[in-house]
Formats: sequence, C-alpha cells, structure tokens
Amino acid sequence: MNKLFYPALFHRAEEGGFWVSFPDFPECFTEGDDMTQAYEMAVEAMGLALVNRKEEGEKIPQPTEVDKISVGGGTLVIIEFDMLDYQRKHNSRAVKKTLSIPEWLNEEAIALGVNFSQVLQEALMSKLNINR
Repeated sequence: MNKLFYPALFHRAEEGGFWVSFPDFPECFTEGDDMTQAYEMAVEAMGLALVNRKEEGEKIPQPTEVDKISVGGGTLVIIEFDMLDYQRKHNSRAVKKTLSIPEWLNEEAIALGVNFSQVLQEALMSKLNINR
C-alpha cells in the first residue's frame, strides 16, 4: 500500500487560484495559486490527513468511486500519493537500534571499515523491496 489514489475536487477561488476538498477526508482542505500549486498542496494535505489518521489509530478510508462523487461546480482530479516518498521527506530522522551479531563477524567488518548503519539500511530496503 505504498501508492494511493484519492479523488479531490478542485474549485475556482473567487480571488484567483483553486481551493481543494477531498470527499474521503472531510476535514482536509487546501489551496493554491494555480492548478500546479493546488495539486502539490493537495498531495501534502492528503499526506497530513493520512498520517494523522494512522497516528490516531483511525481507519484509512477506501477511495470513493469516481462515479459516486457529486462535483458541485468543481473539477474531479485524482491525487496520487506515495506513502514511502512522503515518509522519506517528513520522517527521516535516525532512530537507534540495538542488535547482536557474532563477534568474529563484527571484527571482520570493523577491519574492513564497514559502515554498519549503511549496511543495515541497504539490507532492510532490499528485504522490504523498497527502491531508493
């Protein structure tokens, strides 16, 4: 569930630009000076809504089927959201992990100047099938 696609409604703002609402996230609104900025802001706003729901232990809604959405003067746009990309941008602080390896392996790695953190990150990304 790395890439998510949700409908958004883009409405022309009286003062120019667009304001954006989300049928599946009624608490979520954003705006932009033009379509490009409004789309970028919509991705960020949806990310905040998803992360907030996840942190609060709330259910992440299934996207509403587009033929069941009343656009009400707006334009229906599908927003693509990449959870991994969002987490890389907004949650990349390092966390300390304690692990155990055989002493001989530790000595060999130290002798070769191995960066343990880098090796663990690369191994986890490979194991989880995550591309950089």
